[in-house]
Amino acid sequence: MIPTIEKINIEAFQRNLVDWFLEEQRELPWRENKDPYRVWVSEIMLQQTRVDTVIPYFNRFVDWFPTLEDFAVADEEKVLKAWEGLGYYSRVRNLHSAVQEVKATYNGIVPDSPEEISKLKGVGPYTAGAILSIAYGKPEPAVDGNVMRVLSRILMIYEDIAKPKTRKTFEVAVRKLIDHGHTSEFNQALMELGALICTPGKPACLLCPVQSHCLAFEAGVQTELPVKIQKKKSRDVPIVAAILTNEKGEFLIHKRASEGLLANLWEYPNFEIHTTLQHKREFFESRFLETYGSKPELIDSLIKIEHVFSHLVWKMDTYTGVVKEPISDDLLVENQLKWVSKEEMEEFAFPVSHQKMMKAYNDRG
Repeated sequence: MIPTIEKINIEAFQRNLVDWFLEEQRELPWRENKDPYRVWVSEIMLQQTRVDTVIPYFNRFVDWFPTLEDFAVADEEKVLKAWEGLGYYSRVRNLHSAVQEVKATYNGIVPDSPEEISKLKGVGPYTAGAILSIAYGKPEPAVDGNVMRVLSRILMIYEDIAKPKTRKTFEVAVRKLIDHGHTSEFNQALMELGALICTPGKPACLLCPVQSHCLAFEAGVQTELPVKIQKKKSRDVPIVAAILTNEKGEFLIHKRASEGLLANLWEYPNFEIHTTLQHKREFFESRFLETYGSKPELIDSLIKIEHVFSHLVWKMDTYTGVVKEPISDDLLVENQLKWVSKEEMEEFAFPVSHQKMMKAYNDRG
């Protein structure tokens, strides 16, 4: 038990929070109904991505794949294209696998029990709780960063929210506080409060519907919470990349490995560079020749890009160039390379950094 919960008037807290949500909630496309499939898609998209960013992606996704059945039978290339730009592509791969399992094992109906839904690939405690409470009205906790921030202030909890074990503390708190008559609204209200009012840094306490219940506000320590110890610094990875064309005006693209970072996405040829002894152009040309049996000619510098992942930072120097000597068909197949027209390239999913390369290429005077 969390001792500070005893200081909260739970019924009043529930009433104030849910009434505020029913009055002030944002109109969001995934709130149009409580279809478990739509709730599931939205929650996966919203992990580590802002609501405003997600809205157009969600609308396109449910336009392309209106039902769970439509998504289950979609091919991976189209699935990755639908997710292009959202990042964290393992999320959509896991979602796709899990939806296929729902179709095969559960007759296309998303399970409504914690035990069954938690068996699905990529469905952790938060996603399970969100689907079960929002779509099915089950009194399950859905604890994300917003909820931990809100409750760390309401209950004045000083545990480090960056530690995985701390989530259990907040799940216990939600189980004690949740409104069993309005589970969907209660959980969404906690998320909404964290997104709009109980924000990181300086919360808008004067607008808060549950300010009178907040122990941190009462003690004047709301800006000290939540406690979150910063992770280790990420690693820099220098990369040299190029948009290469041939005599037909086609573009050379490369498919990344089926495992690991950005698996199965397409990109422009690139190499990690860890030497200062050779100019970046020369390094790219020699590595390309060594790898693909044809020497390209890099012409112009294009753009410098810094792309941040959770554990590393790509520092990219990019160029334009041409490949005059043909690359053998065997090497193209072996290395998952493909020559495509500009129109054909629209069918393939690229990571954000490589989308920026093409934008810079198109924006040249």
